[in-house]
Amino acid sequence: MCGIALVVDGVHIHDLLSSVDSTPHQKHHDFQPLTLMIDDLKAALRKRGPDSSGTKKVVLEVKDAGDREVVTYVAGHEGTERKHSCSTAVYDGNGCGNSENGSGKNQGVAEMYFVGAVLQLRGTNPVTQPLVDASGNVLVYNGEIFDGIHMSSDNNDTEVLLQHLGNCCLCQSHDSVSSCRGEPIPSLLSSIKGPWSVIYWQNSSRTLWFGRDAFGRRSLVVHWPTSVDSRFVLSSVSPPSSTTLEVENRASTINFWEELPCGVYSIRIDGSKAEACLSGKIRKHEWMNSTLKDLIQWDRCLVEPKHDKSDSSNSLVSSLVPELLPLPANATPAHVVLAALKKSIARRTTKHTIFKVATDDDKLQKSVPVAALYSGGLDSMILAAILHECLDASYGIDLLNVSFEGDAAPDRINARTGLKELKRIAPLRRWRLVEIDANLSNLTVEIKHVTSLINPANTYMDLNIGLALWLAAGGDGWVYEGDTDAQQNGCDRIKYKSQARILLVGSGADEQCAGYGRHRTKYRSSSWLGLHDEMKLDMQRIWKRNLGRDDRCIADNGKEARFPFLDEDVIKVLLDFPLWEIANLDQPSGTGDKKILREVARLLGLHEAASHPKRAIQFGSRIAQESNRRNFGSNRAANQASAGSAVFNKPSS
Repeated sequence: MCGIALVVDGVHIHDLLSSVDSTPHQKHHDFQPLTLMIDDLKAALRKRGPDSSGTKKVVLEVKDAGDREVVTYVAGHEGTERKHSCSTAVYDGNGCGNSENGSGKNQGVAEMYFVGAVLQLRGTNPVTQPLVDASGNVLVYNGEIFDGIHMSSDNNDTEVLLQHLGNCCLCQSHDSVSSCRGEPIPSLLSSIKGPWSVIYWQNSSRTLWFGRDAFGRRSLVVHWPTSVDSRFVLSSVSPPSSTTLEVENRASTINFWEELPCGVYSIRIDGSKAEACLSGKIRKHEWMNSTLKDLIQWDRCLVEPKHDKSDSSNSLVSSLVPELLPLPANATPAHVVLAALKKSIARRTTKHTIFKVATDDDKLQKSVPVAALYSGGLDSMILAAILHECLDASYGIDLLNVSFEGDAAPDRINARTGLKELKRIAPLRRWRLVEIDANLSNLTVEIKHVTSLINPANTYMDLNIGLALWLAAGGDGWVYEGDTDAQQNGCDRIKYKSQARILLVGSGADEQCAGYGRHRTKYRSSSWLGLHDEMKLDMQRIWKRNLGRDDRCIADNGKEARFPFLDEDVIKVLLDFPLWEIANLDQPSGTGDKKILREVARLLGLHEAASHPKRAIQFGSRIAQESNRRNFGSNRAANQASAGSAVFNKPSS
């Protein structure tokens, strides 16, 4: 996992609105400019990638030689310049433009600053980003390749991807793939199974490529050029200095950043023949993998029960058996989903260098490579139980639980109950429930920091969820040593900080399995078709409402969030089954919602967890209740003000 960024200064980027499917950006408003320096980006990214960091600068210049030829050069250590026609020279850089607010470059000169910070989880050798190959191509990459591109157990994702990108064709238009020399870049990126965001400079074609995976599991925020700040900026996270801006004489805000919509984008940089300047047109490319396109569309063949339900489900199970073997002879849809989840979690937990067995017995005893964000609810119990089956028995598993109401919060109560059930089905595993206690009134500095992390999200609900995730991912809490009922038996509660770098998170389970209250409401008003449409809406906007925010808050601790329920194969399996196998909202809460996952829990022996009702982290941890009292005076006042969707820090009129 990494933090990546790019600052492009001196290139006129046009056709933004027509090329990007995004909300209109602020292009002509007048507001007080911000100071965004390269050091701000580096400091913010370094918290995501504490193992190594680096910066590379590419300089482009228009050479007046009849046609406007673009050449590139690198500044020498003593101010000399070495120019190279049609090639890119790259060097370590520490500046970010000649002015605080962008531009400042001589006309016809542009600079691109690539920044990378690495939390290294794969590969046998240390890797520092940005990576540059012999052809002058530059890559910063935040992601994993779980499938689609061959990866051996000792490979590093970024190094492998750079090799494959170097073999891609140079054309930007791929209407006729057969005419391309090499695989198109959109095709290569479409083939990756796993979360990613990427920024890549293809030197020979002078094309900048960037984007994020189809579900937005890795954050990438963008600053589109404005009349005040003409730079184009991409980053995994927004630095604290780039906060929301107040428009002059307006009671509204303008945000420096936006979530980059999922997709693959390119900008080919050319010299203008009319004047000595550099310009580029942004393009958004189609995904080029048919299976991925189907998942993005999120259309289910069987929505309304119009025929024998069991026959159709059994037939589908039979068709899936060869792909997901081994399955029992009498396999049900739940068996298929369980097999897909096991494969998903195994991909995310078993091929990493940090999993090497320690030579020191004492270190081995304390080693915890993977943790789960844990409420004791259905989703986190399933993840913990399957993780136990995938992870080598010599390792412990940390269960990270946050509470803003001490022992009385529902998530704390469920977590302790759930731990007993996990110990019953896996008594030899070293489970450690890490209880993270928080008091909202004591978190002034932390709230300000998380406000910057969730940016551009800006509601109280976003802040509550972000703060709970940030604290949970930090893993700084208390543990009881001893038996299951240690807290009741007077055992000591000792301070403990989880060192696990990989965190399993249950995001995507509710969206795909009808776990939210609004799903039940939609079903009551519009039956099966209405329920399907609501779930589809949730899946197609999860990148904007959830995943970018969650990735930024978790990764700020130098931890990597992994989302097993959002594995491409898991999504496909859940979509392949009829909707009535996924949920039955005629049944009461805790039974019909997420029906398929409750059956999976029973297969794992988690009978108590199988009946747990849905409770979101902001309510289960009690942070929403504390936030309502602090910001609105009471829960009643907060409800009247629709506190969940209310925007914080609005400027006064």
